[in-house]
Order: sequence, then C-alpha cells, then structure tokens
Amino acid sequence: MVLDRLTDYLDAHKLKYVLIQHSPAYTAREVAVSAHIPLREVAKTVVLTIDEKHILAVLPATEMVDLNLLRKALGTIAVRLTSESEFNALFPDCEVGAMPPFGNLFKMDVIVSESLAEEEEIAFNSGSHRDLIKMSYKDFERLVHPKVLPFSTPRHARPNLFAGGLS
Repeated sequence: MVLDRLTDYLDAHKLKYVLIQHSPAYTAREVAVSAHIPLREVAKTVVLTIDEKHILAVLPATEMVDLNLLRKALGTIAVRLTSESEFNALFPDCEVGAMPPFGNLFKMDVIVSESLAEEEEIAFNSGSHRDLIKMSYKDFERLVHPKVLPFSTPRHARPNLFAGGLS
C-alpha cells in the first residue's frame, strides 16, 4: 500500500508529519472539513501528460491548473490532463484521485504551484480518500525536489473554509 511506503519513506528521513484519518472524502473541501484544516493548505495532485510523459502537478485546493500558463512556463504546447482511465496503470496501489504528491515514489517528475510553495504546511491524500498526511512544505520540497512554476489560478470566488465552518 502506498501509505506504508510513504510513511516508511518519511520515517527513514526522520521527518515530522501527522497522519490524519477521516471519514471518506472525495473533494478537497470535504477533506478540509473532515481534517479540520484550512482549505488553502490542502494540496491536490493532478496528473498531467507533457510531451507523452506523465508528471504530477501539485497546487492548493483553492486553485486550478491553467494549461495555458503551464504551456508558457514549460515552453511546450503538448500538455493535457491525464485521463482517469490511465490512473490504474500509473498508481496501482492508490484510489483514483487520491495520489500523494511524491513523484519519486512513482518515478515521476513533480511541479508545484508558486502559491503552494509559499505555505508553511501542506496536507495531501496518501493513497486513499480516508488518509491525509500533513507536513512542513519545506520538508516536502527537500525530499521531492519539485520544480516551482506559475501554472495555477484561483478558483471562482468562494468563502474561505476553515475547520468545519466558513470564515
């Protein structure tokens, strides 16, 4: 299971993290409410195909991938969202949509949104829709070595969501 590989990896590097188990949640908003954390700290992992190579794009749940920005940042036009039908082969031990942002566990490059790189902590799915890991962004960056790029834009204006309520 990817959760075991991930926690073993974090433990081997002697990093501090919190494993949060919650009722099944399928959207970032549901995850934030269940885990009692700010929505902006929930990092979502999006699988992209760039020039026929799969990569992981990690961004705050409050934002969305802007393919035009990404094309400019990478200097390529061959960028697309990877289809869910491709996920099983890429992430056999993960539930669809619950991939952790550790590309090194899947032999994939990782890009991170500039806005997420500004956060002190991030929280992300760890292979299932019930398990979340929260850790320092700097520790994540030190292990994964992502490329930080401008490729996300804010979602439609919505109220900020904090621990079970609106603020």
